[in-house]
Amino acid sequence: MTVQNPPKPGFAKVVIGSLVGTTVEWYDFFLYGSAAALVFNKLFFPSADPLVGTLLAFTTYAIGFLARPLGGLVFGHYGDKLGRKKLLVLSLLLMGAATFAMGLLPTYATIGVAAPLLLTLLRLVQGFALGGEWGGAVLIVSEHGSAARRGFWASWPQAGAPMGNLLATAVLAVLAAVQSDEEAFLSWGWRVPFLLSGVLVLIGLWIRLSVEESPVFLAAQRRAEATRQPEKAPIVSVVRHHWREVLIAMGARMAENVSYYVITAFILVYITSELGMPRSAGLNAVLIASFAHLVTIPLWGALSDRIGRRTTYLLGTVGMAAWMFAFFALLDTKSFVPMTLAVTVGLVLHGAMYGPQAAFFSELFGTKVRYSGASIGYQLASIAAGAVAPLIATALLAAYRSTLPVVLYVVAMCVITVIAVAAAKETKGTSLDRTTGERSSVTA
Repeated sequence: MTVQNPPKPGFAKVVIGSLVGTTVEWYDFFLYGSAAALVFNKLFFPSADPLVGTLLAFTTYAIGFLARPLGGLVFGHYGDKLGRKKLLVLSLLLMGAATFAMGLLPTYATIGVAAPLLLTLLRLVQGFALGGEWGGAVLIVSEHGSAARRGFWASWPQAGAPMGNLLATAVLAVLAAVQSDEEAFLSWGWRVPFLLSGVLVLIGLWIRLSVEESPVFLAAQRRAEATRQPEKAPIVSVVRHHWREVLIAMGARMAENVSYYVITAFILVYITSELGMPRSAGLNAVLIASFAHLVTIPLWGALSDRIGRRTTYLLGTVGMAAWMFAFFALLDTKSFVPMTLAVTVGLVLHGAMYGPQAAFFSELFGTKVRYSGASIGYQLASIAAGAVAPLIATALLAAYRSTLPVVLYVVAMCVITVIAVAAAKETKGTSLDRTTGERSSVTA
């Protein structure tokens, strides 16, 4: 087994560049999810019943996920052909522009049906950009770092998700506290977090442009040029030779993705519509829990370097299935402390899956198909998982007026993930300096 050299001096800049970029992109993406639960149902779907309006808002939220596999496919293809860095800069620009434009959108009251249509179009751009972001961000860190500590370092771009959620939730929570007047918040206050995205994108670009290209990719490119053999499109190689690894990645994401959006997005619907609590209570609970999530993701990544990706991942999956039965029971107390405990433990267990995920997925594929393979597996799962999770959870609640079906829904996703992870070989310590993924990561 080949082990890569220790990280170079500029490695810290690579990690920071990926972390800042993913933070900005996830801030933009999560901001939409929170706004869909709190604002968009009133401003863009005002003629509908409140719960139906929320369902429609979450439908546009889900549409963003539909564009993610396309983004993963396009960015993955060119990322495997041209390099990781160029595509990471482009994804950040697209995401930031779409989110900033959302902050300027006229509402249904101003331009009628054109408002939700424009909102949906911008959501598609968000999804397309995010579809290309994840693969490039985790790969450029994974391919710069050493095999011995890859789980730890590759988990830092993953930490951009809770950091972005933390930032988006914090901004909304501050606005909710400052603007006690609901009318003012619905009139202009909700636009502020979206317009702030422009500033965050400039910061992210400044750092990301200074990051060096992946040495593993450059080495693979030099080998390809030396052999002068025509290369197949990366997607063709993935479909023909790595479809099992793609299925592993998709299955591994089901529990991770569904549980996350139930815990962070659906909770806002549940506590406001069913428990009659103010939205600030849910926002503050998610805010505190996201901090714990942020801190523990790298710890779970480091643990995967010691006990393996599969073992760490399975700990989080089984733990999540068990915790969901307590999750809603704690929310039903209508008390802030138990509610915060419910969300915090849920996100910490989620981190056990999300932390080692970057290294795990990177190690499944060879260099010349890694961006495509990891992105496609990751983003295809987002359609069946995160895209519909708040929608399915809200529909189950509306149909049964009980949270038990929602719990069973998450548990079913955990079962799928256990099967997928059990079907994979342990990848810890695998060299990434290989062109076509000679070592299979699927059990016989």
